[in-house]
Amino acid sequence: GDGIGLAAPQIGLPIRLFIMDLDPFSEDIPELKGFKKAFINAKITRFYGETVAEEEGCLSLPGIHERVPRANDIEITYFDEHFTEHNELYSGWAARVIQHEYDHIEGKLFIDHISPIRRRLIKGKLDAILKGKVDVKYKIKP
Repeated sequence: GDGIGLAAPQIGLPIRLFIMDLDPFSEDIPELKGFKKAFINAKITRFYGETVAEEEGCLSLPGIHERVPRANDIEITYFDEHFTEHNELYSGWAARVIQHEYDHIEGKLFIDHISPIRRRLIKGKLDAILKGKVDVKYKIKP
């Protein structure tokens, strides 16, 4: 999906904040109904469960989709938009999107998790993005 999550570093803000809206997936995954959250100063304290590879894309890397291995289950501590502290467990799709957005505040992108061979194969696309040669309807920060 386009833009189900956004991290502050993607729009040039040097803060540890990301937001997510997983409600669009609730038709297929009922437990995501109404899932709209802000994560401030998040810290994933535990990655566990099996490692699952699923296809991911990112607003920062338009046109690139790769299978990314991630932990199926996580434990995370964060503050919400009211600065209330939470310590919660997530699994499945929610855990994946949280890990993807969390990577942004850690200075990583999903392609950091793929094999060097796959990264070499998409190097041309990555170079084009760096040079701003992509056709998107939103601003991207290389």
